[in-house]
Amino acid sequence: MRSFLPLALAALLIFTGCSKDKDVEPPAKLVNFPTKLPVKELWGDKVGGGKKQVKLRLGLGPAIDDNLVFAASDRGELVAANLENGHQVWVKKFKKMQFSAGPGAGSGMVVVGSTKGWVIALESASGRELWRTRVNSELLSAPGISAKVVVMRSVDGRLHGFDAGNGKELWSVEQQVPRLSLRGTAIPVIAKDTVVCGFDNGKVMAVSLTTGDTVWDTALATPHGRTELDRLVDVDSLVYVVGDDVFATGYQGRTAMLALDSGQIWWAHDMSSYRGLAVDEENLFVTQADGVVVAMRQRDGSEIWRNDKLKRRGLSAPAVTSTAIAVADYQGYLHWLDKSTGALVARERVAKFRVSSPPVAVRDTVVVLTDSGKLAAYRATPAAQPAPQPAAQPPPAPQTAAPPEAPTTQGATPPQ
Repeated sequence: MRSFLPLALAALLIFTGCSKDKDVEPPAKLVNFPTKLPVKELWGDKVGGGKKQVKLRLGLGPAIDDNLVFAASDRGELVAANLENGHQVWVKKFKKMQFSAGPGAGSGMVVVGSTKGWVIALESASGRELWRTRVNSELLSAPGISAKVVVMRSVDGRLHGFDAGNGKELWSVEQQVPRLSLRGTAIPVIAKDTVVCGFDNGKVMAVSLTTGDTVWDTALATPHGRTELDRLVDVDSLVYVVGDDVFATGYQGRTAMLALDSGQIWWAHDMSSYRGLAVDEENLFVTQADGVVVAMRQRDGSEIWRNDKLKRRGLSAPAVTSTAIAVADYQGYLHWLDKSTGALVARERVAKFRVSSPPVAVRDTVVVLTDSGKLAAYRATPAAQPAPQPAAQPPPAPQTAAPPEAPTTQGATPPQ
């Protein structure tokens, strides 16, 4: 029988080194720093939840598409709100439904999954239900959505492809699931005509979007060690595709760049992460399992900077804005790190509850959903730099008569 290891317990075991003889290192205390990035809360709202944290919030995170923010609760509520002002565009409530996966948004639809394996698709603009279907396993991550196919991971190790028009299952592929794994599944990513996803056995797999045929599968990490805890190698976080390159990270494994067409690993560095990574045009940013945030160059994986000021604070995966990296922690704080140096530049407290799901960024706006169900948007815009003053000009030199020009003779040949 398969069992799940909660992320909080996994983190605790990391801190103790899986030994009762060692004291647990406490989370890093927050220290004051000069705020260099002005932050403004745009709006805040409530999506289900209550006064207590929701255990099932792990697979529920915000999604943004076409200036709309979508969020779901474990109580069957699905909300669409305006990104700029938070005004609710529509709200749908599904009785006796426990949402646990998503939502995901794109191609004019929003898709959410449940603990009982229900997959429900709605029209993103109106909330009108388009279709629903069911798989034989719990769903714990958002879907990948294209115009023709919706792809979802289930906890039994299967990757399912559904017809985006009617919800009919087109194909299903499977990876072996270890007997013990972290609770959570990776979000499928659609790139060109393939879908790429991580699995609990430490593999990253690419399959054909139309047929479900396996294009490649690559081991990002190989289980090793004497105990099942030592052998955990889950790839539960979102992979990123940039052009023809795939970037992935795993727990007790590696962070690596793979070729999209073949799965060949171009570079890899030992690094443990169950929260995940994010990318910009040139670099990638990883939240390690111990709470250290690391920036690396995409082309070769060389390290640019690392920030250890938030160690053991249960950080989320990072979100990338134009100038900063945003991460949330177990006490409901949202932190901004300078993209170039990694220094802390801003901090806001969203709520007094953990943030398990990754924040989502659009330009300089960051949307976050706490485990208590608070949905909020913040805008962190770099302060305008004063225009440089023109340098003082020296006084003009006194004018003097120009020397007479040398006489020229038409048709004369210049000396050699």
